[in-house]
Amino acid sequence: METYKAELIREEENTTLSLVFSEDQRLNIILTDDNPNHVKGVFNSLLKRLKKGTFKFELEEEKEDLYYHVSKEYISQLNNELLSVYKELEDFELIEEIPEDEEE
Repeated sequence: METYKAELIREEENTTLSLVFSEDQRLNIILTDDNPNHVKGVFNSLLKRLKKGTFKFELEEEKEDLYYHVSKEYISQLNNELLSVYKELEDFELIEEIPEDEEE
């Protein structure tokens, strides 16, 4: 199981939970904005990636404020949901097979 980092990005107007796959590949959820369609879009992107293999996130943050605690719980719930969905994908044989030469 791959483990990716999640980080909080605090700006003057917004605070964002960033799910980081690589420096140039992130999924961002703005915590200070009420936009369920954006969150659905992020979750759909996660589901597409989940078809290739299971992964989880760990929050990397030093400042323990309200956003930290909200994000920590969000990540915990998200990791549980990702694992549950992955098991369902396996049950319905919807996992994409990755050729051995692409795994590295």
